[in-house]
Amino acid sequence: MFSSLGLFKQTPCPEHPHCLARNCLFAHNDSPGYKNDTIAARKFPETHSLEIADSESENDGPRKRRRVSGGLKKEIELPNPPKSAQKPVSPELAKTGQKTPTDYEILPRTASRTISPPPLRAAKDIPARTLASENEERVKEQLIRNKIAAPSPSSIAKKAAVQKAEAVRESLNPRMLPNPPVSHPIRMKLVTMLYEQMIRLNEEVKKSEDESRDALVLSDQALITEALDEEFHVAKRSPTVYQNVIKSRIMILKRMKLEIWKEERNKKIAQKIPDAGQKKPSVPKTIETGLTPAEEIAFVPRLAAQQEGLSKHGYITSMPTAAEVEAAQKGIESSHGWEVCDRCKTRFQVFPGRRAEDGALTSGGSCTYHWARPRRPEMVKGETKRPDLKYACCDETLGASTGCTKADSHVFKVSDPKRLALVMPFQPTPVQDRSDLPGAVCFDCEMGYTTYGMELIRLTATAWPDGRELLDVLVRPIGEILDLNSRFSGVRAEEFANAAPYRKDMQPGIGSALQIVESPSQARDLLFELLTPEIPLIGHALENDLNAVRILHPVIVDTCLLYAHPRGLPLRFGLKLLMKKHLGRDVQMGGDQGHDSKEDARAAGDLVRYRIGEMWQKMKGEGWSTRDGVFYPPRPLDTKQA
Repeated sequence: MFSSLGLFKQTPCPEHPHCLARNCLFAHNDSPGYKNDTIAARKFPETHSLEIADSESENDGPRKRRRVSGGLKKEIELPNPPKSAQKPVSPELAKTGQKTPTDYEILPRTASRTISPPPLRAAKDIPARTLASENEERVKEQLIRNKIAAPSPSSIAKKAAVQKAEAVRESLNPRMLPNPPVSHPIRMKLVTMLYEQMIRLNEEVKKSEDESRDALVLSDQALITEALDEEFHVAKRSPTVYQNVIKSRIMILKRMKLEIWKEERNKKIAQKIPDAGQKKPSVPKTIETGLTPAEEIAFVPRLAAQQEGLSKHGYITSMPTAAEVEAAQKGIESSHGWEVCDRCKTRFQVFPGRRAEDGALTSGGSCTYHWARPRRPEMVKGETKRPDLKYACCDETLGASTGCTKADSHVFKVSDPKRLALVMPFQPTPVQDRSDLPGAVCFDCEMGYTTYGMELIRLTATAWPDGRELLDVLVRPIGEILDLNSRFSGVRAEEFANAAPYRKDMQPGIGSALQIVESPSQARDLLFELLTPEIPLIGHALENDLNAVRILHPVIVDTCLLYAHPRGLPLRFGLKLLMKKHLGRDVQMGGDQGHDSKEDARAAGDLVRYRIGEMWQKMKGEGWSTRDGVFYPPRPLDTKQA
C-alpha cells in the first residue's frame, strides 16, 4: 500500500467513536468537546452549523472574506488561532460557549493562509470596439515611432492567407503514416533538425529591413506546420530514399542564403492565396486549315477509319443474326437476371419490370465504389521502386478500401452486340436523296444505367465544320432507370421530370430546357434525318455512341483513332487531354456537374479541323493543290532521256 499524505488528519472520522480501522486516514480525538461536536454534527447537521455560525458572530466575528475597497493587491488575513488553543481549556470557558481548541484543530490548514483579492475584469468583458480602437492607436504610434511604412493590401492579403492556414495547431511530432519509412525516433530527430534550420532562416528574415518581411515571417506554429508538411510529403512519396532526401534538404537549408529562402516563401504564399498560384490559362489556338469550308468537307473522308479490324475493339460493323439474338435470349433466361456490377464487380440480380414481391429493381443493396480509374503517380527522382496505383477520385492506394462513393443500387453494362440487339435492333444508315443535309455531322451521346444495362439518355448532333446545332434532345430509355450517371452524363432527374415532349417545329438552340423523346428508336430516327451513308460521322470514342443508338454507319471519323495512342488500342487519349494538348482549350470542366454532349461534339469537330490543317500543310509542301473543291496530286517530273 502507498503511504498516506495526511490530507485528512484534520477531518473528523465519520465513524468515530465506532471506527475499527487500524490506520484510519481521518482524525480521532478523545476530548469531550470533540465527541460532542462530532456527534451533534452527525445527528443534527443543520442545527450544528447554525450554532457554530452564531458562536463565530458573537465571539470571533464572521469567518468569510471581507470585502476590499481600494488597493487591488491588498491581502486579507483571517485571525490566527489564539495561543490558548494549544493549552487545556478551563471549565469556565466551556460553560460560556467560547471556542475550544478542538474547534480550531478541525479547521483545514488552508484556513490560515492569506487570500488574494479577486482578479481584474477579463479583457473579454471590455467592449470589442474599445479594444480595437486601442490596438489601432497603438499600432499607429509604433509605426510613427519606428518610421515603418504601413503594410500594403497585397501583403495583408498574403498574411491573412497564411494565418488562415495556421488555424490547425500541431506539435513538433511527425504525423502518423500507415507504413512509415523509418522508426518514429529517427523521424522525430530529422524533423527537429529541419525545424531548427527553418527557425534560423526565419530569424534572419525578422532582422532584415525588407518591406515585405511582415508577410514572410512565420509564427512558431507556422514553422512547425511547415516542417511537418515537408517531412510528411517526403515520407509518403519517397519512402525508399526518405533519409537521403531529408538529410539533403537539411543541408540545403543550412547553406541557404536569405534571398533564396525569401523566394521559396513567396512561392508558397502565392500557392495559399486563391487564384494567385494558378498558372495563367493557355491561349486557345486559332484553327487555320488553309481551306474553305467546302474544301474541308471534301477533305474529311480522307480521315475516315478503315472498317476492317475495328470489331475487336468494340466497333460493331455488322448486324447480329437472328440465331445469335435467339441464343442471347436463352442465355438471359437461364441466368435469371444475375449480372456483375460495372462499378464494384459484385454479383447481383436485376429485375426488369420490378420484382413482384416487393417492387425492387435490383438485389444486393447499395454499391460502394471508386468513380475514377486507378493511375500510377509519376516517379520521384532518386527512387527505384515504382509508386503504387492510386485512385484519382480520392488519392487512395489500390486495394486500400472498397470505395469512396456510395450509390443506391448496383449497375451493369452490356457490350455484347447480340444482347444489345435483343433490347433494340441495330439499323444501318438509310439512303435518302436530299440536298439540304450538312456535309458532315458531329454527334455525341450521354448514357445512364437502367435495368437493361447502359442506355441512351441524351443525343446531340452539330453541323461540321461550323458547329451549328442540329439536334439536342433527352431520351427516355427502355428499361427502368437505376442511375443517370450524372457525374459523367450531366443529366439530372429534375431535367427528365420537367422536360417537355419533343416538337419538330421548335428550332434547335432556342431556350435552355431540353425536350425529351419517348424512346431511343425515336431519337435514332431524328438522327437518321440528318445522315446518309456517305456523310462522315465525327466524334470521340464513337463505338460507345454508335452502340447506344444502335447505328451501323460506314464512314466514321473517330478522334481516338485520329490521335492514336503510341501503344495502340485499346489504349486511347481522352478528349479533355487532346483538346488541352493540341488546341490549348479546357473542356469537361464541370466536375460533379458532368459533361456537356454539345461541347464534346464540337470539340471533336475542332480536333478534326486541326488535323486537316496539319495534313494540308504537309501536302502543300509535297506539291498538292486544290481547285473547285477537288484535290490534285503533284505533277510528276518530266524525265529527260539521256
